[in-house]
Amino acid sequence: MARKIILATITLAALTHLSAAPAFAQGHMGTPQEQKACSRDASRFCRKDLGNDMAVQGCLQANRAKLSRSCSKVFQSHGM
Repeated sequence: MARKIILATITLAALTHLSAAPAFAQGHMGTPQEQKACSRDASRFCRKDLGNDMAVQGCLQANRAKLSRSCSKVFQSHGM
């Protein structure tokens, strides 16, 4: 029972986080302009995750200090 509550809490937290960044929650992660701003960073830091938008987003966030100015601005614009 406690495990179900923990899983439900984690799921709710993940869904709440996605609703805070609607452009990232759509079919692809962000607008075409946002994707272009981060495409080099994604290729550089997240090559193994390409094709999995959520994994790329997480990877880019994990490499936040190394991102280009344009990609960093995308994350800032979404409050991330």
